[in-house]
Amino acid sequence: RCLDMVNRTRDSALEMHTIAPDDKPTYDMICAADTVGVFQIESRAQMSMLPRLQPRNYYDLVVEVAIVRPGPIQGGMVHPYLKNREHLRKGGKITPEYPELNPALERTLGIPIFQEQVMQIAMIAADFTPGEADDLRRSMAAWKRKGGVERFHGRLVNAMVKNGYSAEFSERIFKQILGFGDYGFPESHAASFAKLVYVSSWLKCHEPACFLAAMINSQPMGFYTPSQLVQDARKHGVEVRAVDVTASEWDCTLEPAGPTTRLPPYPGVHADQPAVRLGLRLVAGLSEAAALRIENSRTEAPFTSTEDLV
Repeated sequence: RCLDMVNRTRDSALEMHTIAPDDKPTYDMICAADTVGVFQIESRAQMSMLPRLQPRNYYDLVVEVAIVRPGPIQGGMVHPYLKNREHLRKGGKITPEYPELNPALERTLGIPIFQEQVMQIAMIAADFTPGEADDLRRSMAAWKRKGGVERFHGRLVNAMVKNGYSAEFSERIFKQILGFGDYGFPESHAASFAKLVYVSSWLKCHEPACFLAAMINSQPMGFYTPSQLVQDARKHGVEVRAVDVTASEWDCTLEPAGPTTRLPPYPGVHADQPAVRLGLRLVAGLSEAAALRIENSRTEAPFTSTEDLV
């Protein structure tokens, strides 16, 4: 909906795959946790993580989506990952405890965050066959099912110790794997979500009027009420106009903005933002059919009074 609105407003042909992939204002907004209404990163938990993780590219968003989940949290992956990330940010290097695990862990700074990494670790460190590793994956996907991940403890830990890994490291890896029994993301799933996160963030950053209208027209959804979305859009320089039976349609629509009522544009916002006219859908108790009758009636003649409307 939002892309369609942008394309109609700008006479453009934007699609998800044509949006600039490394837009600095968008990532600045994300790192500031200014993500009200943004897919997947609008919750309080995600918003508290964003300034700490400081996502600056697409794969950072893949990690962000996956790490704020019960699995990584219960498995103790969050703080070690953030510690390693901060170490890198300060110019340090990550020295792997067991370099042979780099194919599985290097991309996430030595910490398993995704289900696919668990499968790789099991095959590299514990000599799991591909079939056994897939069985482990299925056990991780069956959250809270009795006899799930726990049944792999002896098989995994004993094989790792036999192959030269310390008992402490082996148990730590299994504890992290155990966390996935409380819900952990596959990397492929997180990658798909991250794409939607970035596109949603770009639209909110550069086209906040269209973003607001599309969000309200898609209600009910997300964590935030229409009034909260409106307040946030006004912070981004959007002029929001009240519901008006002489102008509003069922959905929120875009109108030319008034030159004297605009707030200073938020960094990154397209300079020529339209105003948002709130839709009749926000009137409690008013059906869409009744709203359409109002729209049809005023095309015949303007309403002259409240009695004329009724």
